[in-house]
Amino acid sequence: MAAELVEAKNMVMSFRVSDLQMLLGFVGRSKSGLKHELVTRALQLVQFDCSPEVFKKIKELYETRYAKKSSEVVQPQPQQHRSPDTLSIHSSYDRGSTVARTSISTTNIDYPVLYGKYLNGLGRLPPKVVKPEVRLVKLPFYTTLDELLKPTELVPQNNEKLQESPCIFALTPRQVELIRNSRELQPGVKSVQVVLRICYTDASSPQEDQYPPNIAVKVNHSYCSVPGYYPSNKPGVEPKRPCRPINLTHLMYLSAATNRITVTWGNYGKSYSVGLYLVRQMTSAELLQRLKTIGIKHPELCKALVKEKLRLDPDSEIATTGVRVSLICPLVKMRLSVPCRAETCAHLQCFDAVFYLQMNEKKPTWMCPVCDKPAPYDQLIIDGLLSKILTECEDADEIEYLVDGSWCPIRAEKERSCSPQCPILVLGSSDVNGLLPTPNGNGENGKAAADVVDLTLDSSSSEEEEEEDEEDDDDDEGPQPKRRCSYEKGLVSAC
Repeated sequence: MAAELVEAKNMVMSFRVSDLQMLLGFVGRSKSGLKHELVTRALQLVQFDCSPEVFKKIKELYETRYAKKSSEVVQPQPQQHRSPDTLSIHSSYDRGSTVARTSISTTNIDYPVLYGKYLNGLGRLPPKVVKPEVRLVKLPFYTTLDELLKPTELVPQNNEKLQESPCIFALTPRQVELIRNSRELQPGVKSVQVVLRICYTDASSPQEDQYPPNIAVKVNHSYCSVPGYYPSNKPGVEPKRPCRPINLTHLMYLSAATNRITVTWGNYGKSYSVGLYLVRQMTSAELLQRLKTIGIKHPELCKALVKEKLRLDPDSEIATTGVRVSLICPLVKMRLSVPCRAETCAHLQCFDAVFYLQMNEKKPTWMCPVCDKPAPYDQLIIDGLLSKILTECEDADEIEYLVDGSWCPIRAEKERSCSPQCPILVLGSSDVNGLLPTPNGNGENGKAAADVVDLTLDSSSSEEEEEEDEEDDDDDEGPQPKRRCSYEKGLVSAC
């Protein structure tokens, strides 16, 4: 494999601009830029992603170029009548590849045979099984602009536990311009970034970001910070590390100079792949605006869904006549502003899209707070019917959907006063023992206020009050001992 890479690099170095553009266009890479930029891009392709198809294309371009040149200049002639032009072909061929110098003889040159043998006299490569490519999941907060390096497996070079894998690449002028002209999300952080993503080497399905043990990333001459571990409050539970794209932009050369990235990782049996991408980082406000633009579900469609949920099931013995939906967000316990749920959720209850996106921007989980099932961004919808209800029903925190798709508010009963309301019975026209008067203290037509009796008092308390009144009427027995006043605070006895 090493010999093949050397041969491929030698061929690429001899390519013209048109050949380089055809090669890069074949693999879907950018074809713009100066020749040295195209050469750098093609060498990166050979070094990190030289599949059998790419190698075959390089051979085809190489053979086509030199076979065409030889057919134009070199005509089949007897050996004794060799023309000087044939030697010029030799020299140009020598300049194109240093390896090829040893394989050219000065007699009996037959170019078709020579190029059929190919460089170093090697025959055609044996067919290889093409491995499916590793794919990474799409991240809502990152829009991919360019793929700088396809996911490439980290291959250990020895039996050591700590391995290092280098990668060399250069940015095109257009990519540099995109980074420089992008806005700042925060001081020193551009919205257009070069990010490194790492995942398991598994081509069966799109992979989520996953860091290997002991990871360290060095960009040129400086180490890049990698997200740390979240502390765990539960005993016996290992702390988790948020695996996100690693931003390398602030440590890179924003010019045509090549950048060297070295990934240090722990080799403990699992296989990992790395990829480099030019991305634009989005904010939660931008995702919310996009959701409002393309993710609103029409109220009539939501109404039809309600009818479907409440439709009578002939096999069920229980008939559902309505379903209650809260207007309070389960995330922050506040009234909903943008009611949202996942298209895959079976419930009608919504959560607030504003807070949901903000929480996933800080710590991406994308789990529904109602049913605790996955609710990815591309599955979110804004409930148009509930949005309309929120504007029409401002004095209720809960509604009920009915079988016909209509709704009615559910208002909470007013809380009763903490102080008990005592029943009042009117007994006469004079105040006795300073009891509370009726609300109409002056009485009608100038009459004296009527006396009232508290019916909440039991019989024993009434008897005690009567005994106390008799003792108050006996003034000849001398001074009485002090007794606790039975009147309410702030009231004065009428005696």
